Amino acid sequence: MDNYKKIIEEIYLDVKNVDDIGKVANYIPELAHIDENNFGVHLTSINKLSFGFGDCNKKFSIQSVSKILSLTLAYKFEGAKLWDRVDVEPSGNPFNSLLQLEADFGKPRNPFINAGAIVICDVLVSHLKNPKKDFLEFCREISDNKNINYNEKVAESEKISGFRNVALCNFIKSFGNIKNDVDDVLDFYFHICSIEMTCKELSEIFLFLADEQYINKKGESILTESQAKRINAIMLTCGFYDESGEFAFRVGLPGKSGVGGGIVAIHPDEYCITVWSPKLNKKGNSYKGMLFLEKFTTKTVSSIF
Repeated sequence: MDNYKKIIEEIYLDVKNVDDIGKVANYIPELAHIDENNFGVHLTSINKLSFGFGDCNKKFSIQSVSKILSLTLAYKFEGAKLWDRVDVEPSGNPFNSLLQLEADFGKPRNPFINAGAIVICDVLVSHLKNPKKDFLEFCREISDNKNINYNEKVAESEKISGFRNVALCNFIKSFGNIKNDVDDVLDFYFHICSIEMTCKELSEIFLFLADEQYINKKGESILTESQAKRINAIMLTCGFYDESGEFAFRVGLPGKSGVGGGIVAIHPDEYCITVWSPKLNKKGNSYKGMLFLEKFTTKTVSSIF
C-alpha cells in the first residue's frame, strides 16, 4: 500500500481534468446550491494509513451512503429477523421505483433502494426512544467523531420535494410492512439522508466493514464478522441501484453511492476509500467518482475479484 498515495494523486489529477457530463441532483432543491466542481478523495487503511486530495475535508450531504449506517444499526437490533421485512436482492429498477412493491407484497427488494431504507427506518423508529438523536449518537460513537450532524436545511428540502418517498411509505404501509406513523418514519428517513460528512470522515466511519478486528473506543465490535460480511455482500450487489452490476464490473469492490455525489468503497481487510464529486450520471451515481474508482482498482490491482 506504500505507493497508493502516489497512484491516488496521479489518478485524482487525471480525473479532475476530465469533462464531467453528469448533472447535480437539483430535484432536492438544497443540493442544487452545491459547487458542482467539488472533487475530493480520501483513503483510510485498517493499519491507520490515511491521506486525501482535493476537497476531502469539505462536508457534504451523504444522502444514501447513510443507508449503510441505518442498516447496520437495524441489523444489530434484529439480527436475521430483519430479512423478513426487507430482501437482499438487486432491484434492477431505479432507486425510487414503486414497480416491484406490488408484486412483492410490500417487501422491498433490498435495504438500499428508497423503499428498503424506509422500512429500515421504521425498524429503528420501533427500537429507538429518540430516533434522530439516538441514531446520530450511534454514528458519532462508531466513528469516535462528535462533529457529525444533520443538515436541517437539506432535511427540510427533502421533505418538501419528497412526494415519491411519501408515496412509497404509504404504499408499504398498506401491506402492513410499516408499523409506525408514516410521518414519523419519513421525518427520520429525511434526516438520516441529510447527514453531512467529509470524505475523510466517511473513510473512517466505515472501517468497521473493512477490519475484522475493528472495535470502537469502548472496546466493542460493531457487528459480528458474519454480519459485516453480509452487509459488504449487499453493498456489492445493491449499492448502486440499477447500476450495481456495472460498478462491480468496473470497480470490483463493495460500495455505496449517494445523490450528494459521494461514493464509499470497501476493500475487506485492507481499506475504505471515498470519493465526492456532485455531478451524477443518468443512474444517479457520481460520474467522476465511478471513473476515479475504476482507474484506482485497475492501477492498484485491488479489485476483490
